[in-house]
Amino acid sequence: MVNIKINGTDIAVQNGSTILQAAARAGIPIPHLCYLRGINEIGACRICVVEVEGTERLVPACNTRVVEGMSIHTNTPRVREARKTNLRLILSQHNSTCTTCIRSGNCELQNLAHYLNIHYQPYPVKPERSRLDMDVPVIREASKCIKCMRCIQVCDKIQGMHIWDVVGTGSRTTVDVAGGRSLKDTDCTFCGQCVTHCPTGALTARDDTNTVLDALADPNITTIVQVAPAVRVAWAEAFGLSPKQGSTGRMVAALKQIGFDYVFDTNFAADLTIMEEGSEFVERFTHKSRYRWPMFTSCCPGWVRFLRSQYPDYVSSLSTAKSPQQMFGAVAKSYFAEKMGLDPHKIMVVSMMPCTAKKAECTLPEMTSACGDPDVDVVLTTREMCRLFRSDCIVPTELPEMEFDSPLGTGTGAAVIFGTTGGVMDAALRGAYHMVTGKNPDADAFREIRGSKPWKEAVFTIPGAGEVRVAAVSGLSNVRALMEAIDHGRADYDFVEVMACPGGCAGGGGQPIHEGQEMAAVRGDRLWKLDADAELRFSHENPEVQALYKEYLKKPLGERSLQLLHTERER
Repeated sequence: MVNIKINGTDIAVQNGSTILQAAARAGIPIPHLCYLRGINEIGACRICVVEVEGTERLVPACNTRVVEGMSIHTNTPRVREARKTNLRLILSQHNSTCTTCIRSGNCELQNLAHYLNIHYQPYPVKPERSRLDMDVPVIREASKCIKCMRCIQVCDKIQGMHIWDVVGTGSRTTVDVAGGRSLKDTDCTFCGQCVTHCPTGALTARDDTNTVLDALADPNITTIVQVAPAVRVAWAEAFGLSPKQGSTGRMVAALKQIGFDYVFDTNFAADLTIMEEGSEFVERFTHKSRYRWPMFTSCCPGWVRFLRSQYPDYVSSLSTAKSPQQMFGAVAKSYFAEKMGLDPHKIMVVSMMPCTAKKAECTLPEMTSACGDPDVDVVLTTREMCRLFRSDCIVPTELPEMEFDSPLGTGTGAAVIFGTTGGVMDAALRGAYHMVTGKNPDADAFREIRGSKPWKEAVFTIPGAGEVRVAAVSGLSNVRALMEAIDHGRADYDFVEVMACPGGCAGGGGQPIHEGQEMAAVRGDRLWKLDADAELRFSHENPEVQALYKEYLKKPLGERSLQLLHTERER
């Protein structure tokens, strides 16, 4: 420990702490823009400058370490004036059209301008210009970039993809796609972690709400919306509501009020995925010599894109099962359309997802198995869904509770945990156990694979099949480490669940943004609780999935339906 003074108060802090950390420990706020603890402590924005006695220049609090006897002043006239000047210089290169910015009201730059009492701009404003590329799910608007370099550090240190970089020299220095490429020409997985960590509107998910609004206004189109499990535990955050106030029932009611003809639960398709992927695993596991190992889950499009670009030799190890999103779309435009007497070509399937990569997944050419049209037409993120609610002047707390529609609206506890890391593996093992033994295991028998640890592994025994070595990993840097371990023979698994975003879909790039907070673990805990409280906790017990196999697929429950629910990966 070292003893220092902050604003005249003696405090003891751990050796090696930064001034910013020491101030936070003492409850003294220091404003900052670029700082992210453990990720971006480079002092790029110079907003967190403080005065240290005996030091001529002001120093950034985020990367200046405390030393014994240091006396720090965080709010002197000199400090306040320097912060204002630095922020005004940042604003002189920023497109401050806040009223039309997606991040207005949830923007750190905007908050700091208010906090530092900046109400005029003495410098000429010359924002950077660039062309917007609307062909990709992640949009960079250069005129709003403040060169804080968070996106670079998150992409490098958390995801390990190195998509963003500092480019140019002198006054032309900026942040852009590394190597002078366009984003669509890179290996970007479109995970959106750069978006959720950007303090302004410089990085956003492409907005597709107008396409949906046009369809809702067209009487000739039947609009169907599905809602992913991770969305239900996050959407209320955008309205400052408690989980009880922002219930799933109120979310369904809001979607109905907007004008969707049918509101369904992606949990139905997650249960369907377990039946298809689980049966595929059992088939592979009981005929091991025919396949390359391990088998990987395929429900995360960011991970699938990562594997195709970084480790293409392992593509054949991916499950052929489509993701729950895509399975739902295929079923909606086949089974449901036939059941309701609807023309599938006049159905629009909209997905509410926690994920930006899903926007790219639905456009893949192999995702058209139901009727030749895309299985899913449009993907909106949780944030876009909440913007739709606001644009329709919806007050969630005034809405009644409503149920999902049928017959694609029932889900089990095994389905809801798809939204958190370890959940897909847990659910798949429950299903595989039943397929092999004909009996249900204890629903919590596979809890060792749960939790927020980024790389988990366990060995479970399924009677009649033997020991199954499994792993669950989230965050692409961790995924790369796992793949390297497998590739070099340091790890050996039978079944691996992979999620591109840290913490799984709960921490997805399309979820509500909270400055300085990582919410994946909190949301994940809520999903595990929903599973624990569910009446049905095994996918094969979902009555609507059972009806699908009996009435439409004409197969025993869990026997694969390759044409509709699977896709042939590149071999």
